Amino acid sequence: MVILAGDVGGTSTRLAYFESAATGLVVLAEGRYQSQEHSSLSDIVRRFAAQSRLDADRACFGIAGPVIDGRVRTPNLPWNIDGSELAQALGLGQVRLINDLEANTYGIAELKAQDLLTLNPGVADPTGTIAVVSAGTGLGESLAYWDGSSHRPLPSEAGHADFAARNEIEADLLLYLQAKHGRVSYERVLSGPGLLDIYRFLRDRHYFQEDEAIIAAMNAGDAPAVITRAAMDGSCPMCSKALDIFITVYGAEAGNAALRFLATGGVYLGGGIAPKILDKLRGASFIVAFTAKGRLSSLVQTIPVHVILNERTALLGAGRAASISSS
Repeated sequence: MVILAGDVGGTSTRLAYFESAATGLVVLAEGRYQSQEHSSLSDIVRRFAAQSRLDADRACFGIAGPVIDGRVRTPNLPWNIDGSELAQALGLGQVRLINDLEANTYGIAELKAQDLLTLNPGVADPTGTIAVVSAGTGLGESLAYWDGSSHRPLPSEAGHADFAARNEIEADLLLYLQAKHGRVSYERVLSGPGLLDIYRFLRDRHYFQEDEAIIAAMNAGDAPAVITRAAMDGSCPMCSKALDIFITVYGAEAGNAALRFLATGGVYLGGGIAPKILDKLRGASFIVAFTAKGRLSSLVQTIPVHVILNERTALLGAGRAASISSS
């Protein structure tokens, strides 16, 4: 059986044809496209299908956005994605659309030990609920419950829940972001654009003096990436502080997910940001914020935390979802 799978994000769209075998998914063809350079997902799918010259028996796409009745209006792209339109473009009776975090969660079952970095070993319950918290272009969260034989993902839009400040500087950040955005969700902080806003907050509130070299680099390229690199190499104190705030909020929200979902099976950090800041995540700040849950701190301390290193996890997950689908 040939499967067409997709991981559709605000920055890039990954597509692959897989052969579903007893040993797992075997890649037949794979492509990556810049999402914002295309007018629709259908355009990308048609292009990839023409290049690959393969026909799929099933198809599933993990998409950054809420899937309702087989349709998605993507929050970080000007796209309206309709499963029936994709099915028509591919000549299939049905195409399955799932949330990108649901795809990411399906993909965990396809990962090997080398695909994960453990931040907190904890004591995993193999049949316990697992949670995924993924910061990248946006913030996605998902969970998976044990159905008796495997973990079954459930989508969520918890990344859009209200941001809760825990200390004075986060309260000041919240007021700053409210003035800019109105309502402030966790995604407004835990994302690439969120990291840039944290930097701007520190600049505009005069916590630090801005570095001319950083200004020039951000004007010339990807501003969140510039902030991250400068923070990681210690060349910019304001960038370092911005990333420190980001990491403590990330730890706190990962701990929130552990509590919300009682994720005794573990919390997994997905998305594109975590693998780029591993040295910082290994420090004390993340885990201290993760476990600082008052009367339930002792519970959260027992919950494992892993960083997903394989950037193809959601793509593999979409393939796995299609392979076990009844469609």
